[in-house]
Amino acid sequence: MLSLYGPQRKALCDGVSRRDFLRIGSLAMGGLSLPQLLNAESQNGTKRGFKSVIMIYLCGAPPHQDMWDLKMDAPAEIRGPYKPIGTNVPGIRISEHAPRLAQMMDKLVPINSMYGSLSGDHDSFICYTGRPPRGQVQPPGGWPSLGSVVSRLQGQANPAIPGFVGLAPKAGHPPYGSPGHPGFIGPAHSAFRPNGAGMDDLKLNGISLERLEDRKALLNGFDTFRRDVDASGIVSSMDSFNQQALNVLTSSKLLDALDLSKEDPKTRERYGKGDPKNYGDGAPLNLEHFLVARRLVEAGARVVTLNFGRWDFHDRNYPQLLRHLPLFDQGMSALVQDLHDRGLDKDVAVVAWGEFGRTPIVNKDGGRDHWPRVGNALLAGGGFKRGQVIGKTDKLGGEPTERGVHFGEVFATLYKFLGIDTTKTVLNDLAGRPQYLVDGWSAMPELI
Repeated sequence: MLSLYGPQRKALCDGVSRRDFLRIGSLAMGGLSLPQLLNAESQNGTKRGFKSVIMIYLCGAPPHQDMWDLKMDAPAEIRGPYKPIGTNVPGIRISEHAPRLAQMMDKLVPINSMYGSLSGDHDSFICYTGRPPRGQVQPPGGWPSLGSVVSRLQGQANPAIPGFVGLAPKAGHPPYGSPGHPGFIGPAHSAFRPNGAGMDDLKLNGISLERLEDRKALLNGFDTFRRDVDASGIVSSMDSFNQQALNVLTSSKLLDALDLSKEDPKTRERYGKGDPKNYGDGAPLNLEHFLVARRLVEAGARVVTLNFGRWDFHDRNYPQLLRHLPLFDQGMSALVQDLHDRGLDKDVAVVAWGEFGRTPIVNKDGGRDHWPRVGNALLAGGGFKRGQVIGKTDKLGGEPTERGVHFGEVFATLYKFLGIDTTKTVLNDLAGRPQYLVDGWSAMPELI
């Protein structure tokens, strides 16, 4: 089933989840569309005219000391068994298990000094909002994800393509399956979440356009009094949702973007398949999601999120990393090269990260535990100044020593890339109070 997820109220790590979900095929009410639909841009085969972001959440937080920030001079219990290799940028070295990314370092920006998680909780929240899930009081309704903000402010680039698409499947640990939530912006700007079982809901399945229009007329005849008295915003989002559902159902553009059989076989081979099954209680190691993300932004999606793997290696850190990192190396390198080959590297920004880093010292079970003091990120595209490493850590990889980078700074950079001024733009929370998109952070001068 293709599901549209509304607000969640849950404890972040106890697995409790409350979701509202609907099916597009039935044209039921819910949250997917955009109130600015009629003013949205249209591609119509002309210049692209819009920018997009692909956010890759590495569920559970990867071990930065074993990927981009290896410490070969540290004691054995810290440095690990893997070796760094040179890249195509002199002076930059990364893990030997990411050889493809090493050969395109001139197109990448590792950030080795990420911080911002206050509690070390497992949650995609900070990766999709730029704010910690705990330790700060949230406004009524909760902080919205970048995808929901962009959906609210910029609408759809193409009426048949949702502005915000989340490729995260359900996960055993609910935050690992989150695409980013709408918070106080409301369910009309939730992520559109396609999955294999829901593909048929994107087709008319024998219903004529005339019958579809009759159903639209029936929905338009709902009691207006109910709309007037509704205070939740759910009913008021029905009209725009139904309009977008009709746009999706009467166009093949979204189905085409999701249909990988239409892709060049050589391109599909470059991306690979990976594993479509969830890794433990996390997300799948699905390499085809990287390709779907590229096809979606090319078709008109403004923000696409995808969740990859389950990097919470409290035990068997090194063998589990050998399962994850080579696959990520393949998917990420294919995506970045594909964007460059198609001339989209200035129009699409890519960021891959987890919610925090891992402990410098390997524990008795051969794993690395939670370490919110510092982690890492990998950026590409966006017209950014690439081929550089931002930030440094101490000799143990445990503390930032040079140019610590807060999640909020990356978000300020992405908003600037998208043409959104974070110093002036505010959105009202559910109490009617204006809220800035980031907490006073500015775009990173190293990237712009």
